[in-house]
Amino acid sequence: MKKLKERWNVTSNWQLTIIFIVFAITGFSSLQLAKPFLNLIGIPETFQPHWLYRVLRLILIFPIYQVLLVFVGFVFGQFAFFWEFEKKMLDRMKLGFISKYVDSKLKKEQ
Repeated sequence: MKKLKERWNVTSNWQLTIIFIVFAITGFSSLQLAKPFLNLIGIPETFQPHWLYRVLRLILIFPIYQVLLVFVGFVFGQFAFFWEFEKKMLDRMKLGFISKYVDSKLKKEQ
């Protein structure tokens, strides 16, 4: 735990616990939201071929997870941590332009 706290620049065990709770809620929620979202766009669970449905659901889970991570982090008072976490993740995936765009919009509002 000590190494993780140092790596994430977290000061207390309480904050680390909140971060773990946010990760858990976000992971579970993104799995639960993908299925109804696919239904909403016209791809029911009975879609054939079924393997394609699973692939589409996995692809959809990723962006849902990214958005929920920052939102749930905000709700739990950890927006700054999760926004920095998200920016690093997007940079590693060569999608850093997204975080730069959002940062520029956030700075304009302040």
